[in-house]
Amino acid sequence: MKKILIVLAVLLVLVILFFGVIALAIGGSYNGLNKLSQATDAQWAQVQNVYQRRADLIPNLVQTVSGAANFEKSTLTQVADARASVGRVTISASSAPADAAQLAEFDKAQGQLGTALSRLMSVTENYPQLRATDAFRDLQAQLEGTENRISVERRDFNTAVQNYDTAVKSFPAVFYAGMFGFKEKPYFAAAPDAQTAPKVQFNFGQPAATNP
Repeated sequence: MKKILIVLAVLLVLVILFFGVIALAIGGSYNGLNKLSQATDAQWAQVQNVYQRRADLIPNLVQTVSGAANFEKSTLTQVADARASVGRVTISASSAPADAAQLAEFDKAQGQLGTALSRLMSVTENYPQLRATDAFRDLQAQLEGTENRISVERRDFNTAVQNYDTAVKSFPAVFYAGMFGFKEKPYFAAAPDAQTAPKVQFNFGQPAATNP
């Protein structure tokens, strides 16, 4: 009887140790998922910040350009309409989207705005007096810097999402991540015309670059 009790006690200790190790593994994995999820949210906020900066530059840009004699009003209208379309896309600024369709809608609207801006800057090549003004040159430099930041932040967001999604699909998180609300998040589209924000060149005397 004493031997049986000893064996049972040993088995009980082993069971406790086993479940203790499992609990530690799950706890560590959960904390890791939470940290990666917060990292994607933080990077998404950065993406939103740079897109908002571009949107904030547009009114001044449009006002400056519209002052040029005989400037193409249809081009300005396209920019204004594209900016309005971006504002109609409802998406959280602090939490990375979990819906691929929602992210695609946001990406499409931003892409259309980028294309309209690129077309606007191309048209300004026909107005050398406008391009020579200090106000226009300053807005060009700010917009160029913002477009570059958009490309960087989009890339960093995709990297953050990749790290998070990999963790969600890895052992042991793959068995319980969904129960705790950790689900895969979508990336920005990988298509060349969507993955990289339209680049606007501001080299005076040279044609502005546009999307292919």
